[in-house]
Amino acid sequence: MLSTPPQQLVADDMRAVNRLIIDSLRSDVVLINQMGQYIVNSGGKRLRPMLVLLAAGACQALGPQAHKVAAIIEFIHTATLLHDDVVDESQLRRGRETANAIWGNEASVLVGDFLYSRSFEMMVEVGSMRVMDILSHTTNTIAEGEVMQLLNIHDPDTTEARYLEVIQSKTAKLFEAAARLGAVLGGRDAAEEAALAAYGMHLGTAFQLIDDVLDYEASEERLGKQLGDDLEEGKPTLPLIHAMQHGTPDQVALIRQAIEHGGREHIDAVVAAIRDTGASDYVRKVAAREAGLARQALEALPASPYTRALHELAEQSLRRDH
Repeated sequence: MLSTPPQQLVADDMRAVNRLIIDSLRSDVVLINQMGQYIVNSGGKRLRPMLVLLAAGACQALGPQAHKVAAIIEFIHTATLLHDDVVDESQLRRGRETANAIWGNEASVLVGDFLYSRSFEMMVEVGSMRVMDILSHTTNTIAEGEVMQLLNIHDPDTTEARYLEVIQSKTAKLFEAAARLGAVLGGRDAAEEAALAAYGMHLGTAFQLIDDVLDYEASEERLGKQLGDDLEEGKPTLPLIHAMQHGTPDQVALIRQAIEHGGREHIDAVVAAIRDTGASDYVRKVAAREAGLARQALEALPASPYTRALHELAEQSLRRDH
C-alpha cells in the first residue's frame, strides 16, 4: 500500500506552524524582527516540527497544542544553529550568508537567546509540566553535546563511541523530544512514548551521520556550503575516524594533521583517503542500521497513515543529498 509522503500528509498543519512561528517571532526590537524574518525564510527543511506533527498524528493529537510544540522545537533548533554558526565561525548555511556573517556574532548570540526564552514562554502556554520537563532536559542535553563536541575539536584520537555520544546529545536528542512529545500530547502509555522516543533518537542519529558523509561528497551547490567545512573546523567526524582506522600510514598522518590544524589545504587528499578506505560506505551502513532501528521502534504503534509516513521519513533520511 502506497503511503502519503510525510510532507504532504501534514502540509496544512505545517502551514499553521509556520504562521505561529512568524507571529511568535514578533518583537518591539527591530533587529530581532529583521533577523527573525531572515532565519524563517532561510529554506530550512522544518524536519523537527514535522516530526512533532507526524508523531502527534500517530497518537491522534494533532491540533493547536501540537502546532505550538512544533514551533517550540523549531525555535530551539534555530537558536542552536545561531550559536553553532558563531562558535564555528561559519559564513554560509543552506547557500545563504549566516546571520553572524551579516549582523555579527553579538547579535546572533543574543537573538539565539531570544529564541530560547521565547520557546520557554510558549512552553508555559502549553500548560503541561511533562512537556516542560522534556524540553528543559532536552535543551540541557543539547548544551552538553555542544561542549563535548568542543572538547573533540582538533583531537584526532576521538573514538567512534565518543563521536556517537556527541551527535546523540547535540543532534538526535531534539529529534527524540519531537517524537516523544507527540505521544505525550496524545496521552499515550509509557510503552508508546518510549517507542516514539527511540524512533526519534535513531532517526536523528541517522540524519547526522548522512550529514557527515555529505560534507565530503555532496554537490556544494546542493549542500549550500563548502565541502570540508567539518575538516576546516578540525571536527573528527565518523568518515575521518574510519579513514584513520583503515588508511595507509601516509593517509593517517595526513588526516591527523588536518584535524589537529584545521583548514582545507589537503581536502582533495582527505576525500581520496575517505574514498579509498570505504569510509563513506561504512558511515552510510551505520546510518542505515540506525534508520532500521527507528523503523523497528514503530512496531509498537498502531498502523496508520502517520506511522507509515514516519517509516518513510526514516527512508528519506538515507536518500537525501543535502
